[in-house]
Amino acid sequence: MLYERGAKALRGARVAAIAAATGLVMLAGATSAAADTVVKWLHLELDPNYIAVWRKIADQYEAQHPGVKIEMQFLANEAFKAKLPTLLQSKDAPDFFFSWGGGVLKQQQATGTLMDLTAAMNAKDGAWVKSYNPAAVKGLTFDNKISAVPYKLGTVSFFYNKALFAKAGVDANAIKSWDDYLAAVKKIKAAGIVPIAGGGGEKWPIHFYWSYLVMRDGGQKVFSAAKSGEGNGFNDPAIIKAGEQLAELGKLEPFQPGYLGTTWPQALGVFGDGKAAMILGFENTAANQRTNAGDGKGLADDNIGRFAFPAVTGGAGLPTDTLGGLNGWAVTKKAPPETLDFLAYLTNAESERTMAQAGMIIPVAVGVEDGVKSPLMHASADQLAHSTWHQNFFDQDLGPSVGRVVNDISVGIVSGQIAPKDGAQQVQDAFEQDQL
Repeated sequence: MLYERGAKALRGARVAAIAAATGLVMLAGATSAAADTVVKWLHLELDPNYIAVWRKIADQYEAQHPGVKIEMQFLANEAFKAKLPTLLQSKDAPDFFFSWGGGVLKQQQATGTLMDLTAAMNAKDGAWVKSYNPAAVKGLTFDNKISAVPYKLGTVSFFYNKALFAKAGVDANAIKSWDDYLAAVKKIKAAGIVPIAGGGGEKWPIHFYWSYLVMRDGGQKVFSAAKSGEGNGFNDPAIIKAGEQLAELGKLEPFQPGYLGTTWPQALGVFGDGKAAMILGFENTAANQRTNAGDGKGLADDNIGRFAFPAVTGGAGLPTDTLGGLNGWAVTKKAPPETLDFLAYLTNAESERTMAQAGMIIPVAVGVEDGVKSPLMHASADQLAHSTWHQNFFDQDLGPSVGRVVNDISVGIVSGQIAPKDGAQQVQDAFEQDQL
């Protein structure tokens, strides 16, 4: 049975246990010091509705813990990636921050800037660690050290405008293969409709296409071998073929004009404004397109459909293999013990249920499945529940250096600026350089 983290009788003991487990010292009776405790939370969430949910949870925590203040700090996605390494080494480092997991988190752990959460999360017979999906904990563990507190699971899939599909005479349910998908793109364009909202300005939204095609063509065996430095690495024929298929999509000119300079929020706005028929995005795309639409309302949920990235004929990958995130909250080494106490509260069953009901997350807390109310979000959760291989985003899994090249070549291939074979070689070169 899960313990009640918010119970008053356990609060002091829990903070003390966390302090002891993490090697942090709290002075007995130092209540006046607690009055000055500020927990700095760095995030990159843009949706004001989501931030309001977080703020409400933080306010509830503060009300139950007089003297502790939760200070929310924001950085935009690309600024976050660029500034975080330096920020973590400075006196202004946050106490905890958003993480995509994968190789980036592993590298952050290796620098010694993160707190090892293993002891704290396994204290009290492991009540805290057992409150999460075991796969989520495992995915954020490197060298037997828990590097982040699990937060949410996610998967990338296609979302489409039902009215525009109907106008173009396209049946989304008939899109089973990559050939079917290309045929649908052609038909939508022939109807005078922009097929896909693309966010090429930030590059990583385009890497979803290359990554999924690599997964569909090569399967887990090829990708695992490549990132282990085995066989042909990223020059594997299946990976080169994935690039060729992405180039084929690019030749259809499926994105809105100017997509190479379009940010992800702007791409969501293009979709939400009904100016493109499809977008390949996160599980919370339906909510985010509303926020970024010109009128602040976007498409109605009943006008949005969803389908999985299609299979590739003859590919080794399965159509049930999924690409997406396993996100968590990483804690910096000098964070006060109250940081972990708040994180236990932020990610407990009640808080995760609240976030799931708001359409924010597919929760990782045990027993919170009932909180997912949105039919579209529920479809994503169901897809994850039946996933045969869930792969973290390539640009995160492969680490920052290789991941940056993956994003670059994805945009280069789809825009016709890089040949598929050259793109694969660039990723291989970056991987080999990263191993030195």
